[in-house]
This record gives sequence, C-alpha cells and structure tokens, in this order.
Amino acid sequence: MTTHYKTGLVWLRRDLRTDDHAALSTALQCCERVHCMFLLDKLLLDPLPRTDRRVAFILSSLMEVDQSLRTLSGKSSAGLIVLHGHAPQAIASLARELQADAVFCARDYEPQAIARDAAVSQTLQALGCSFQQVKDHVVFEQREILTQSGTPYTVFTPYLRNWMARLATEQPPLHTPVDLQSKLAERPPNYRHPVPSLEDIGFTSTLSDTLSGIVSATENNPTLQAPMQALGSGMSGAHKLLDDFLHRIDQYHAARDFPAVRGPSYLGVHLRFGTVSIRTLVRLALQKIGAGEREEEEKGADISAGARIWLQELAWRDFYFQILANFPHVATSAFKPAYDGIVWEEGALADRYFDAWCNGRTGYPLVDAAMLQLRESGYMHNRLRMVSGSFLVKHLGVDWRRGEQFFALHLNDFDLASNNGGWQWVSSTGCDAQPYFRIFHPVRQSEKFDPQGKFIRRYLPQLAALDNKSIHAPWAASADALARANVVLGHNYPQPIVDHATAREQTLNRYAAVRQL
Repeated sequence: MTTHYKTGLVWLRRDLRTDDHAALSTALQCCERVHCMFLLDKLLLDPLPRTDRRVAFILSSLMEVDQSLRTLSGKSSAGLIVLHGHAPQAIASLARELQADAVFCARDYEPQAIARDAAVSQTLQALGCSFQQVKDHVVFEQREILTQSGTPYTVFTPYLRNWMARLATEQPPLHTPVDLQSKLAERPPNYRHPVPSLEDIGFTSTLSDTLSGIVSATENNPTLQAPMQALGSGMSGAHKLLDDFLHRIDQYHAARDFPAVRGPSYLGVHLRFGTVSIRTLVRLALQKIGAGEREEEEKGADISAGARIWLQELAWRDFYFQILANFPHVATSAFKPAYDGIVWEEGALADRYFDAWCNGRTGYPLVDAAMLQLRESGYMHNRLRMVSGSFLVKHLGVDWRRGEQFFALHLNDFDLASNNGGWQWVSSTGCDAQPYFRIFHPVRQSEKFDPQGKFIRRYLPQLAALDNKSIHAPWAASADALARANVVLGHNYPQPIVDHATAREQTLNRYAAVRQL
C-alpha cells in the first residue's frame, strides 16, 4: 500500500497478538498514528451458551494484547480499545470519534464474516473512511494457488505440490510492527477501561471454562487438569506450547494418531484466534526440515519426517480455507451437489442416535470416550474427530451437518473451513473426501490407536478394570471378565446402539442410491 493516512484504526479479529501482525504492520507503515481495537461482536456472542470456553480464552488473550501494546509503545494510556456491540455501528462510531481515515483488518473467508465486512465497509465509506483488508490467517489465500487451467484445486495432493513449490520460492514474509513506540496513539479517556470480564458481557465463569483434559495419563504425561494450563491463552500460551512441541516434533509422524500419547502440537485454538502466526509455524517447520535433512545426510536416518508431516497438516488448513473461499456453498451444502440427495435418518430414531452420540452413550468405547473428551475439555484429538464423525454418519446414518454444528458449538478451535472440510471428508460429500465405501471400524480403530485402552480408561472409568482386549468391545467380553470388572452392560455402560456389520450394509445402500442417480 502506498496511500498514507493521518489516523488508522486496526481492528483485531482472528489475530490476537502483537508480533508478526499483518494488519498492524500495514497500518504502522501507512499512518502517522494508530489505534488498536477489538469488538466483542454480539452477532457472534449472543447465540453462544453463557459458559463458552472460547469467550474466556478470547478475554484472557485480549488482556495480554492490551498489556503488550502498552509495554511496546511505552505509553500507559495506550493499549487496546475493547467494544461490545454490533460491527457496522460500533466500528463506524469509533472511527468517527477517533477521526480515523482508514480501518485495517485481516481478511476473513467465512460467508457470514464477508457479509459483516461488506456492511462495515459501507458504513465507513459513508464517513469517508477507507476499509483495508490484508492477508494474515493463511499462507496462500483464495486464488493464489490455481491449477494450470486457472481453476481452484479440489484435490489435496496436487494442491500440496504447488503449495510447497510456491513456498520454496515465496516464503511468506514476517510482518514486523514498524515504529510502534512513536505511532501507537493514546486512547481517549473514555476508552481507557480494562478488558471486560466474562460477567461484564453476560457470560459466566465456571469450572467448565478451564481448558483441561487434553490427553489421558501416561507414564510421562500426567492428566492435564489445571485451569487454562492445558492449552494456555494469549501469545505466551501459544509460544509455551510451541516450544514444547518443537522438542518432540521429530516424532510427530509416529505419535500423532495416538490419543493417549503427547503427539499433536495442541496449537489449534491458538491458530484459530491468531495468538500465534501461521507464518511463524511454517517458518519453524521449514527450519526443522532443513536441519533434519542435513543430519540425515550424516546419519542416514529419516529425521525430518515429523516436521514434513506437520507442514502438510498446515497445508491442509490452507486447502480448506481456499475451498471455502472459492466454493462458499460448502458452508451449508455438500461440495458434491448429488450428495445432498442422501436420505438420512430422521425423526425420533435420528434424535435418539444423535443424543447417544453427543453424550458418549453409543456403546462403542473409543467413540464414547472421544465425545466425553470434547464435552469435558472442548478438545478432541484429530484421529478421534475422524472416528467419531464417521460413526455418526456411517454407522448411525445421521446427517453430517448435525455433527458439524455440534463440533462448532463445543470445539475450542472451531474454524468453519477446517470443521466443514473434516465433516465433508468423513461423510464422503466433500472434495477429495474418503471414498463412500470406506467406513471406519470403531473397534479396530480402538485396538490400533489406543491398544492399551489408556485413553478409554481416562474418560470411561467404569470400564477401567477391563483387560486390554475387552475394553475395546465390552459386549464381546466373557461374563466372567465383565463381572470381575464390575461392568453391567445396559446399566453402567450401554450395549452397542447399532451392529457394525448391519450399519455398514445400510450405509453402502444409502450412498449407492445417490450414486446411481
């Protein structure tokens, strides 16, 4: 940008940090003085339950941003302006009061956010205020990576090849704030109040607001129970998790699928709210790959595999964002229109199935433990998202959109693009999805990825005394084994809600009917 402004207003949204911040860096280069603000948007907050963990995460992260701005600027009266209202009116009112010439923010790709931003732009235009959006939340956005025919990719593998090739020559630049000390403006006296509390905006702080319970106990990994310490919040929480992950990234490829093992980075919620930059993560992954490859030449071992696989996961994130941006119908419909014709279970049976799934009462231990982990902590291991999602759709025959909405309500790291992409993948309705005939066997998945039942025992203590074989399928255990473990099927743990073989046959028929149209 070459346009220069006297006063700029940076609207933080999914970028709750002060380092490597695209909108802030751009504003500081373009403006003589800069204000920073965050809007607690009633359009987004009002529908949420009053104890939503994510709101607690946001407020805690905002406190750190506010303190960081005051520290970096050297001005105690500077800092973050926090509003609570509706975007078009609130942003325009603040811009008018500050006499802002331009509002800067990171571009969003969700249909609802695009509509909101269009309304904000219109109200600002009426004031003669420019609305400037920049890329921040992804590495490559929208139509930056296209096929040779000039169309968006709908298959991940060729997209990944192009993404990696572009990354090799166009590593995303770090956005470093410029002259923050002299350019960050003091807040007007009526905006110098602290970040509001949960109660101030109509929410309630309870024990369920803690971000605990990520993983089950292992010999070197005690169960995480301390409030806000499992995932942390703000920039400091993100970098603490990142530092921990970088010490074990070399094993990521081998450990990431086992929910009882400390394998993932656990950075999902931090990427969602931008307390760490995607560019920072990509750069660190590339550094690890480079260092690993140099060491491999000396030792002949595949040391960089973990970092390579993690980088591919970051590319999957970009892939789903460009799918949402280029094919916005996926937000409410199947990517493949024909699959909107699938006849899902309806009525009382579907409701009973869905309720059992939501509450961890399907009778399949790994699925139930996964759902209880989600309800307890707001987190679910990625392998379990696939297993539990597939079970809802392909064992219970429930519309994938019901599961997508449930995850959207409960996941700390809910992101429309990734959540929608994941659900369309397991339901075989999306781009580059698993084949419709691939149906996860919940018992085999359990035996393979939780072989000792450690994860199951963490969330289903009533099954804890079962042996390592019986715990995956209690209904198949002997009467003696159940009695010794004090497990009474139908009493303290349910019988399987469906039979796997029967459910699989029904699913194949359900999808076959659509594919024949």
